[in-house]
Amino acid sequence: MARIVRAPDGDLWRLDGARTRSISAENPTGAPGSGARACDGTGAYAARLLGVGWKVSPSLALTDGETATLADVSGPGVFRHFWLTTERTALRALTLRMYWDDEPQPAIDLPLGDFFCNGWGELALLSSEMVVVAPAGGLNSYWPMPFRHRARITLDNRCGQTVPVYYQATYTEDEVPDAAGYLHTSWSRTTRLGVPAVHTILGTASGPGRYVGTYLAIRPGAPGWWGEGEVKFYLDGDDVHPTICGTGTEDYFGGAWNFDLDGTYRTYSTPYLGLHQVLPPEEIYRPDQRFGMYRWHVRDPICFDSNLRVTVQALGWQDVETYLPLTDAEIATTAWWYQS
Repeated sequence: MARIVRAPDGDLWRLDGARTRSISAENPTGAPGSGARACDGTGAYAARLLGVGWKVSPSLALTDGETATLADVSGPGVFRHFWLTTERTALRALTLRMYWDDEPQPAIDLPLGDFFCNGWGELALLSSEMVVVAPAGGLNSYWPMPFRHRARITLDNRCGQTVPVYYQATYTEDEVPDAAGYLHTSWSRTTRLGVPAVHTILGTASGPGRYVGTYLAIRPGAPGWWGEGEVKFYLDGDDVHPTICGTGTEDYFGGAWNFDLDGTYRTYSTPYLGLHQVLPPEEIYRPDQRFGMYRWHVRDPICFDSNLRVTVQALGWQDVETYLPLTDAEIATTAWWYQS
């Protein structure tokens, strides 16, 4: 069975001929010696007394209805870091797409904010190994993204206004092992679950592969505790019953006991999991509160041979002794996985 590439551990000592390239508005091709050569751009007026080389083209002005190609490079290589910032209120209305090796369909296709665990209309800071969101809206991804022949990254604007886009995509020109997998995402949103109160995080991914991350944004739609639902992984032909089944939503994201400490939700952000957003933060057990949480399966990957399906139940309490399916819940999720 093929093994899937994951985040490198301690490979900074490598001297194997890899070269670093970086794509930005200041160097749109990433070619050697081609940075900071622009004569015109979004910073041209501010740099008018200084000239070429002085931040003449630091960003793009992305108009409504326009799709910008942020990167289009030849391989083999591996994207190591992707940073972007833009208008914070537009994160759900901008669509990020990534294409590997001339595939006609993008492997990554989702709202920009959800790729960076920001699914609601308010900025959520987080500090983890794979995704960092820094003040005041710096979006960082450290997912390794290998490609063999070509990689293309686009950003589509449907927010109704022109937005600034500052970005930098850094990659190494490097050999990609035959067993390396391509990074994929799946984004899914249900505004009202209905019956049964089960949300599909990942429909069906083909193997061999390795599931590496989950982001969950939820509005429970009912008062009381909302996180009794189990996250389930159906591996390699599982039908009715999964191979991997957790014990509750807050448990899957590394928390416990309703995320409730002394009558208050407590947010946290760690290298591999967190509850990083509670809106509004001063309330508890309200039906229209909104939450954001993440878990990276980097140290504990979910490996599968032929296929994988992932779901989460929306489950609260009808009374102190009876569960309540949350049929009015709103849920949006992003799944990350590598497949061959």
